[in-house]
Amino acid sequence: MTNARKRRVRVSLMGIAQLVGLFFVVTAYSEDRKLQPGDTFRDCADCPEMVEISAGTFLMGSSDADTARDIEAFGSSEERKYAQKILAYEHPQHPVNISTPFAMGKYPVTRGQFAAFVRDTGYSTGGGCIIYRSFSYPLLPEAGWQNAGFEQADRDPVVCVNWHDAKAYVSWLNRKVSESTSADGDGPYRLPSEAEWEYAARAGTQTARWWGDAIGAGNADCAGCGSAFDKQQPAPVGSFRANPFGLSDMLGSAWEWTEDCWNETYVGAPQDQKAWVTGKCEARVMRGGNWNTMSALLRSALRAREMLGDRTNYIGFRVAKALR
Repeated sequence: MTNARKRRVRVSLMGIAQLVGLFFVVTAYSEDRKLQPGDTFRDCADCPEMVEISAGTFLMGSSDADTARDIEAFGSSEERKYAQKILAYEHPQHPVNISTPFAMGKYPVTRGQFAAFVRDTGYSTGGGCIIYRSFSYPLLPEAGWQNAGFEQADRDPVVCVNWHDAKAYVSWLNRKVSESTSADGDGPYRLPSEAEWEYAARAGTQTARWWGDAIGAGNADCAGCGSAFDKQQPAPVGSFRANPFGLSDMLGSAWEWTEDCWNETYVGAPQDQKAWVTGKCEARVMRGGNWNTMSALLRSALRAREMLGDRTNYIGFRVAKALR
């Protein structure tokens, strides 16, 4: 080989090396790119789509003025008496500091996503499910997440899952995406705290619902929300407009489990984004309301409880994730 040809070969090899190096730099930059608020990502094909939620502060719960306003939406004195009891759980209103950005599922975990978890792990949710039927709540042994008392497809929110089932799903996610997951399944994925849930549901608003004080029509799935699914079953995820943070279905369709133990009021509640893990821990907080919740109650501040071992066809869950 002549000297000139050798020089040309060396130059060509150097060019290839530079291109390869540039490729790895670009790839590394892409992988290390910091998420921006509202950005979405998915860690695996079967993983939920997640939305980046920025840090911030907000007023959690209801003020006396909020409660007085919301009570006006109830017609009869009997309804108002019932509402007063429910709304008392939302007091006292208090400031909360969400100091660390986190990610929240864009949608509730779907039946298809839960099915992938069951296929992968062989997890069993035996024991039946409580099925709501015309003001009765029978526990049906044959019912479950695959047979919730109404026809569902893969894009419907999974229901008939208890708090333990939701935690098992979270542990599975962590094992799929993180090499540092502990033996008990701890990792970046988790259930949201109640404070994180309300912060995400309000999405920078302080009105009764993120879209305003009035319930309107076609904004959610509840008893009187004006949707095709009212009082029948959870709507397929993404059936309604997303809130300003980019999260869909935060109100209505199915209640969502949180990490927090139940406490009757916010007296002594954390003023940060941590879960409140003292109190009546045999019951856990659920948020968001469901397909049979009275429209006047369906608000960002609404909170309720369920025994952590109960499976019902009106409770599902949504996951959160710690961001590096």
